[in-house]
Amino acid sequence: MRTRLSGQLSLDDIEQTVALAGWVSHRRDHGGVIFIDLRDRSGQVQVVAAPEAADAFAVAAEARNEFVLSVVGTVRRRPEGTANPDLPTGEIEVAAQRMELLNRAEPLPFQLDDDEISEQVRLRYRFLDLRRAQMQAALRLRHRILGEIRNFLDQRDFVEIETPILTRSTPEGARDYLVPSRTRPGEFFALPQSPQLFKQLLMAAGFERYYQIARCFRDEDLRADRQPEFTQLDVEMSFVTEDDVIATMEKLMRQVFHNVADIRLPEPIPRMPHAEAISRYGSDRPDLRIPLELTELTELMKAVEFQVFAAPAQSPAGRVAALAVPGGGSLSRAQIDQYTEFVKQFGARGLAYIKVNDSSSGVGRAGLQSPILKFLPDETLARILERSGARSGDLIFFGADQAAVVNQSLGALRLEIARDLGLVEAGWRPLWVVDFPLLAWNEENRRFEPQHHPFTAPRADHLDWLESDSGRVLSRAYDLVLNGTEIGGGSIRIHQADLQRRVFAALGMEPAQAQAEFGFLLEAFRYGAPPHGGIAFGIDRLAAMLGGVDSIRDVIAFPKTQRAACLLTEAPSRVDGKQLGELGLRTVKARGEGEASS
Repeated sequence: MRTRLSGQLSLDDIEQTVALAGWVSHRRDHGGVIFIDLRDRSGQVQVVAAPEAADAFAVAAEARNEFVLSVVGTVRRRPEGTANPDLPTGEIEVAAQRMELLNRAEPLPFQLDDDEISEQVRLRYRFLDLRRAQMQAALRLRHRILGEIRNFLDQRDFVEIETPILTRSTPEGARDYLVPSRTRPGEFFALPQSPQLFKQLLMAAGFERYYQIARCFRDEDLRADRQPEFTQLDVEMSFVTEDDVIATMEKLMRQVFHNVADIRLPEPIPRMPHAEAISRYGSDRPDLRIPLELTELTELMKAVEFQVFAAPAQSPAGRVAALAVPGGGSLSRAQIDQYTEFVKQFGARGLAYIKVNDSSSGVGRAGLQSPILKFLPDETLARILERSGARSGDLIFFGADQAAVVNQSLGALRLEIARDLGLVEAGWRPLWVVDFPLLAWNEENRRFEPQHHPFTAPRADHLDWLESDSGRVLSRAYDLVLNGTEIGGGSIRIHQADLQRRVFAALGMEPAQAQAEFGFLLEAFRYGAPPHGGIAFGIDRLAAMLGGVDSIRDVIAFPKTQRAACLLTEAPSRVDGKQLGELGLRTVKARGEGEASS
């Protein structure tokens, strides 16, 4: 049907007869000569239909935007003064000899070159949205990322192995998507949250180096960087340490960033213990492009009379910290009030502050401005200025509460202020965060939960604390963070059945429950499972970052909305009673929610 692609034509093709096919991007009638911009996957070229080629001219006269055409014509140089330097094919055009209408297009619900289309409309007509240049570029970039990943791993003897989509439900953190079984009434498959258990079984099976571009499913509340179904690069390696996994994955990421986007990541990528990241940035995924850090004040505030600071400082679970903002002294009271409301969504009860009008020697509290000055002695104020590094014109915000509240609120405030004041530096700042706690205390449930997942190995020198002081145990986990976003996370895994049982017990899991949920894994460990570890990278997040878009929905061909719905296919949808009956299900009224399957 065609001999060339539109976007690949050039001056070298002048006087050549070519056959093209594609969509009409634009049509212009200039006094009896019709110009059509014909687009295909490679780009577009200008096609000229003149009355002398009567049949071609008749088709061009009828054509409209997004009609599908085939064209046979001769490549020629554009007349002097009409070249388009912004178009790769801007120096040439194709003089149509024959033209065929392959398909019509009804009037579009939106123009493809409109940058103000609502996301709801874009998702409803996704097949049209995907024709837009930016979406074509996004999915091609994603394709190149996957190509680089496969090339890198294939060259290093990794084996790509698919793992099941229909599996069993296991308590791994997020809520499972369940699939009822027709052949075993009352029983359910679960869609995998990750291939975690299967890749560990593959290590027990002796493959040693595995990878998979895996589809994963989690039934959880969504936001810009989450979808109910997503894609991750899943990697597992036998007979490795943390350093082995990190070194290999650093090389992979450097190759992907360099070859796909001409970005050079540092070598080596720096590492930071989890405790240090939390202390300095209030987050385990710090954005190092922001030159703001938290200042620890807990010990300093234990002796002050100001109970707003003293009470959390004296609490074993409390923290008092400061965030110095360069130039923040120019913030108005209204702006400070806005930031106060902002931190309340993270549990903070307020936001104390001090404006540093003059930090010169000898000025003391006279150079400061704040409602809390009267509660703090001169020596304490001096040490706050010294520790925070605040200078004239700066502002210091304070957080005083449970440590988790202070970390979350000041960590989020750090990001918000940096964006508002233009303090985010350009570039790419990756970081490995290491030495995570093995377990995290859930105050609401009054029990420990895995910081990552229950198969993460504890540090060997911390095993004696597993039963006596569980919260003190550090793990052999590592996350790769880039510009404040976690793009990958992994760990060295537990490979011994007795240690896995101990970790299950620390999580409050009875032996019978552990056997019922994970008996197949424990059994594999009893037959010579090797030491192993791995990592998973979020492909959607990686593509969004390299593509310069905020939402992973813009790098997924057919994403769901934030309510986990597909506007294009209108899924999820109801099914008829016959289908439900085959599965042993029926619909019941859900209180306040209409009908639901049960």
